[in-house]
Amino acid sequence: MSVTNSPAHQARVLIVEDERALAGVVSSYLSRAGYGTSVVHTGPEAVEAARAQDPDVVVLDLGLPGMDGVEVLRRIRTFSDCYVVVVTARADEVDTLIGLSVGADDYVTKPFSVRELVARVQTMLRRPRAGRSRGDHPVEPMRVFGDLQVDQAGLEVRLAGRPVDLTPTERDLLLTLSSRPRTAFSRRQLIEEVWGGGWVGDEHLVDSHIAHLRRKLGDAPEEGRYVATVRGVGYRMGPG
Repeated sequence: MSVTNSPAHQARVLIVEDERALAGVVSSYLSRAGYGTSVVHTGPEAVEAARAQDPDVVVLDLGLPGMDGVEVLRRIRTFSDCYVVVVTARADEVDTLIGLSVGADDYVTKPFSVRELVARVQTMLRRPRAGRSRGDHPVEPMRVFGDLQVDQAGLEVRLAGRPVDLTPTERDLLLTLSSRPRTAFSRRQLIEEVWGGGWVGDEHLVDSHIAHLRRKLGDAPEEGRYVATVRGVGYRMGPG
């Protein structure tokens, strides 16, 4: 494993890639962008490094020796809610959706622009996060939708009093939708709010994350108790 040392305040990116030359290029670009980086090349090393280093972002290739990337991601999600960008050599939807179903936040397909990957990492780490200081603005009260409670200040979501384990992207989608509960958001609007205006890719990525969010909330699409589908538009918070 190679590590680029960084100050404590510097965001940390773990690069998991068995193509050593590509891993080196990605690490170099991210280091120049101001991030601390570490590189591993196998699945077992990835899990160990993620546990030991507590990275802010993991760039994770799905095709790894020792343990495939999907299993690596499943294991990482048992102890970390870091951002995860999946890298796949196959552009078919199955690979992408498998990765997203276990908690990936974004994906790129090979061959990809390293500059675009860096831009996506930068966008993720710039997302306005609940709980951060907002100057003199008062702390926003709890958002309540029936049994669902969304605590923006505490970065916590509860359903019938019990915490719901969401990935950062699922949580950001819910925070965005609940911020304007009477507003129907298009996929593009949600992408701009959550992934950033410069994001390029299949907008149906939003549908995958919404499906996983609904599953965790026990919210059937046809009911839309919490997240409702607005035909021809996108999504909004349900009636609660």
